[in-house]
Amino acid sequence: METITQLLIDWGYLGLFISALLAGSIIPFSSELVMVALVKVGLSPAVCVLAATLGNTLGGMTCYYMGHLGKTDWIEKYFKVKKEKIEKTQRFLQGKGALMAFFAFLPFVGEAIAIALGFMRSNVFLTTTSMFAGKLLRYITMLLALQGAISMIH
Repeated sequence: METITQLLIDWGYLGLFISALLAGSIIPFSSELVMVALVKVGLSPAVCVLAATLGNTLGGMTCYYMGHLGKTDWIEKYFKVKKEKIEKTQRFLQGKGALMAFFAFLPFVGEAIAIALGFMRSNVFLTTTSMFAGKLLRYITMLLALQGAISMIH
């Protein structure tokens, strides 16, 4: 995994986009590590946040479209998300709609939220916009927190 992370760091913004796309889907990956490394070597924090947010949103929307397909056997097999978890998330999301995609950045439940919204056929534009906003806020917060921690060490 370290070799892949280093390769993505070497690819700069594109590598960050790819790492965030992977992390936004169901693949466990740390796009934050790539982002911090790139900012440390002098790449623009704003462009890094944008690349990470776009990639992570696209990854999250892959979960949405898997739900939209409605193939629970695929979701259980490839995404490792149990049908019960999706159904529970759907019940929770009932009546709340696409704006709940804002919380797709949350660990452990983010994928289930995106998949459930796909099953529910939530508005794609609102889902994408809400998901983008949540992930943007997450990356900004993460970068500020990590930069603050790094400056405290030095």
